Amino acid sequence: MNEKQRLESQQTIKADTVASKPEKDYSKYFQSVYTPPSLKDAKKRGKEEVEYHKDFEIPEQFQGLGKGRKYYIRTYGCQMNEHDTEVMAGIFMELGYEAVDSVDEADVVLLNTCAIRENAENKVFGELGHLKPLKLERPDLLIGVCGCMSQEESVVNRILEKHQFVDMIFGTHNIHRLPQILNEAYMSKEMVVEVWSKEGDVIENLPKVRRGNIKAWVNIMYGCDKFCTYCIVPYTRGKERSRRPEDIVQEVRQLAAHGYKEVTLLGQNVNAYGKDFEDIDFTLGDLMEELSKIDIPRIRFTTSHPRDFDDRLIEVLAKQGNLVDHIHLPVQSGSSDILKIMARKYSREHYLELVRKIKAAIPNVTLTTDIIVGFPNETDEQFEETMTLYKEVGFETAYTFIYSPREGTPAARMKDNVSMEVKKARLQRLNDLVNEMAREAMEKYEGQVVEVLVEGESKNNPDVLAGYTRKNKLVNFKGPKSIIGQLVNVKIINAKTWSLDGEMIEIDEQVEVV
Repeated sequence: MNEKQRLESQQTIKADTVASKPEKDYSKYFQSVYTPPSLKDAKKRGKEEVEYHKDFEIPEQFQGLGKGRKYYIRTYGCQMNEHDTEVMAGIFMELGYEAVDSVDEADVVLLNTCAIRENAENKVFGELGHLKPLKLERPDLLIGVCGCMSQEESVVNRILEKHQFVDMIFGTHNIHRLPQILNEAYMSKEMVVEVWSKEGDVIENLPKVRRGNIKAWVNIMYGCDKFCTYCIVPYTRGKERSRRPEDIVQEVRQLAAHGYKEVTLLGQNVNAYGKDFEDIDFTLGDLMEELSKIDIPRIRFTTSHPRDFDDRLIEVLAKQGNLVDHIHLPVQSGSSDILKIMARKYSREHYLELVRKIKAAIPNVTLTTDIIVGFPNETDEQFEETMTLYKEVGFETAYTFIYSPREGTPAARMKDNVSMEVKKARLQRLNDLVNEMAREAMEKYEGQVVEVLVEGESKNNPDVLAGYTRKNKLVNFKGPKSIIGQLVNVKIINAKTWSLDGEMIEIDEQVEVV
């Protein structure tokens, strides 16, 4: 059986380009083995060695590919997608492309997609519908779909069937191959589909076009091995794999040298960092301690998993300094029974004990969380457990969601036996509590002085500046544009549910900053 026949027998996506252009070498293309997400197969991790590439560079034959061409990337989803967009923008720029702010001006349009919720996918398909007339008007326009949605078989099949004007589909593991994918799209009359089923590598020295020069994302690891029953991420992002600490430290040092004031460390499960190392014992706590020595005002991380939040990390965070006292700690549910069905691998009691330890070590800590309501089999009593846990922890805010099944996950095979009416009612009650406690937390700031990292003009008023505190609270105040990018002290005069209004304090004024 030849390679093509083998792939077809596995019900993979067929590459019509092979039949039409046999003279080309499609060996790399055929690494696009595409199979539906499988919990059983995905858990067989560790047999394939992760490759660590230190020296990414644009192949010589693709240099100048973008001369006279413009690109536009629309990003959906989490901070990891934002960071991936920064990398793709860097590659575009090195190829000679120019960035534009509108699809109407672009020669290449990429949709960097999110698969975590159905609503995110609907937005992408809606955008593809808007792009079709533009493609008909300008046939030379390249349209690509990348990111997490591209790793889902049902999504790719839908694009192949209903959106055949799309030129490129590529996944989360081969962003570094953007030059090759673009070149193939220009050369081929067929849709280029390159979605790798491998569990991912670590590619260093990728170019980036960072958004602004004040705050920066820094990936410290990729992938997730937790396999929560509702989550598609372990399938779309591959297994957990950590960057080497020396590469991370060097990147943060460079950001500090360039004047950045805040760094956010990124990972699908950031506090599993280092657990895949075989040659060294080096965890997130150890990394945070090394980064605390770098002269950069603020360092934070997202997103953490309660299972991996260990005592070493708490010990290091308690030293504070440039390590902020805001921790986002997703709980998802306050019911041990629902947490078990979700495969979160901790109980309500374990979570509360973790919170107790964190608060004992960091008394001024601010905790925020994620919560899903209406998970299959969730009873009224179990939802009430979520409400009581929220109050007991004293979260200052939360991202709240109605459960929606993701095809290919174990939860999608469960009977979705909570009605939408009940889900919406529970979400409303939870959001009322979230709003109430958020306002109570904000009111404590009235009359206090806070340190604000000024990010720019307020979205609602160009005469007002806006920035964030160490605890990630939005502050609006009047001041000169010259202080954008600086840390300033602001006295809070009015607290709202989601923001604070204040007055800037003179530099020589002696005040206590909270």
